Amino acid sequence: MKQLQGMLHVAQDGVFGALTEEVLKAWQNENGLFPDGICGPKTWAKLLPEGKLTLKRSRRRIDYIAIHCTATPEGQDLTVEQIRKQHKAQGWADIGYHYIIYRDGTVHEGRDVDLTGAHVSGYNSHSIGVAYVGGLEKRPGVAYNRLKAKDTRTEAQKAALLSLLQDLRRLYPKARIQGHRDFSPDLNGNGTVEPSEWIKACPSFDAKAEYRMV
Repeated sequence: MKQLQGMLHVAQDGVFGALTEEVLKAWQNENGLFPDGICGPKTWAKLLPEGKLTLKRSRRRIDYIAIHCTATPEGQDLTVEQIRKQHKAQGWADIGYHYIIYRDGTVHEGRDVDLTGAHVSGYNSHSIGVAYVGGLEKRPGVAYNRLKAKDTRTEAQKAALLSLLQDLRRLYPKARIQGHRDFSPDLNGNGTVEPSEWIKACPSFDAKAEYRMV
């Protein structure tokens, strides 16, 4: 809420009161949106900070765009450099993802798209890895390895992810968009990767279904 209020240049008290709603409606009207006072994906997409990345087309053949979460507790920020440090500590040459979306909706470059990523075993050579910061519930006092998967995307992240995927689709029109968990093997051979077959719950939501029309 404070992020929204900051973008609208009203007092950042964290409360969606009458003033915030009034200013939001006026802003929506001025920007060609229906002035309903609801900050949904379309509104967030226009509110996001300027300076959108100019995407580079990879020289590799791209068959998949894989969506990930960083497995970070809800409300916790994480930077590209912090992720890079974590991945290098695991023995990787660099950060594994090609793009990372912060909680404020800003999109950041990770590994160069011309280089094979490290995000989906067996599929890295011909894929682009996109991750949003989050993906785990926040439960104070509970050990990290006991936290459950949760779709923690902020509205800004949802808007930024959709916009990024639309741009990537233009670069790689034949690539399949799906979540990390959708790369799990179909162990029972019924044609569907079921929750019991997921290697990981990442990205903590059904990306394949949500972005099937992108």
